[in-house]
Amino acid sequence: MTERQLVVQQVRSSIGTKPKHRGTLKALGLGRIGKKRVHADRPEIRGMIAKVSHLVSVEEKEA
Repeated sequence: MTERQLVVQQVRSSIGTKPKHRGTLKALGLGRIGKKRVHADRPEIRGMIAKVSHLVSVEEKEA
């Protein structure tokens, strides 16, 4: 069984966003434009991405 993974990249600055959005970016392991992180495709991660969807881009890949 292969686990799906999500590659999350920050594409916009967090300056001027709500503190909760900045905290969500930090929890995802992001902090500056262009930084990428790979996460397992789980509901908690999908929920965090949904909260900051205007700041990040996501692509799916097979593990």
